[in-house]
Amino acid sequence: MSTLVTGVAGFIGAAVTRALLDRGESVVGIDNLNSYYPVALKHARLATLANPHFRFVQLDIANGDALTSFAEGQCFDRIVHLGAQAGVRHSLNAPLDYLDSNLAGHLNILELARARRCSHLVYASSSSVYGGNTKLPFAVGDPVDHPVSLYAATKRADELMSDSYAHLFRIPQTGLRFFTVYGPWGRPDMAPWIFTDAILAGRPIRLNNGGRMKRDFTYVDDIVAGVLAALDQPPADDGSIKPGGAVAPHAIYNLGNDRSEELTRFVAIIEAATGKRAIIEPVPLPAGDVLATHADISPARASLGYAPRTSLDSGLPQFVEWFQRYAIAGAPRVATSRRAAAGARRNADTRISATG
Repeated sequence: MSTLVTGVAGFIGAAVTRALLDRGESVVGIDNLNSYYPVALKHARLATLANPHFRFVQLDIANGDALTSFAEGQCFDRIVHLGAQAGVRHSLNAPLDYLDSNLAGHLNILELARARRCSHLVYASSSSVYGGNTKLPFAVGDPVDHPVSLYAATKRADELMSDSYAHLFRIPQTGLRFFTVYGPWGRPDMAPWIFTDAILAGRPIRLNNGGRMKRDFTYVDDIVAGVLAALDQPPADDGSIKPGGAVAPHAIYNLGNDRSEELTRFVAIIEAATGKRAIIEPVPLPAGDVLATHADISPARASLGYAPRTSLDSGLPQFVEWFQRYAIAGAPRVATSRRAAAGARRNADTRISATG
């Protein structure tokens, strides 16, 4: 069995691909290797995927013609679509990046799935679609009509496009709303990386709302298990109502850790893992961010057998240990210039809600 994975050089994309290869499956992966963060990390992730059953093609999913040409002669009948432009803060400054990758790119993947009559399309959504909702935990049936960032708006638009294609063309699809994913090989624009780097170097870290905010932090291995469980169980075209409310073969699930943790505790765990105290700089909550997230995972538990196993106390030290090996022990540093490093530190407080 062969699967197409988009965003294969990304944090979650590479982890999902490793798991598929470990199951003995074949994967063709595509990624545009853009410079949103240093490409050296993406190449390093790809190097971990070396396998006779893996093939990588550099490709931008926003280019529909290139995607169609690539697909000719390729053998795959399932798609795990994880390629997207990430980041809440970046969407305030570069909105057209999200138009290309998240909207045009998602539509092109839908058209590819339609043309190939794929047996299942699993795609990444985000906890950001819940916007400023205050009812916790967030449930897939909650209203998601008022996103507080363009990034979130594009992810909700992806869900709606998928719903229409499932209805019109009966393409089985599963959308997965990821909640604050972290772990080894994570992104350098997200809080675990930036906070760990700053604490080790003795630099201050900026905490939104003084750290008085909560997130449902989810370890990458648990996310991968959820993605594979979803991939193996496409929604049936049987007229039943699916999680998310569709009658068409389109289901939506939350993938979180089922626990909302205070950001101050997140920092304390990094302090314990590094043996160093953080220098805290409290800052106001920025535009596009929210005070709390918490995933209701009961539909995923019931339908997919999803059961997160890694607590923040266990998972975050594993990230710190990996970071010290990768980013300090001779591997390519992700901050390729002083300007890039300063920008990353400036935005550290906004990255806690990023998902992949």
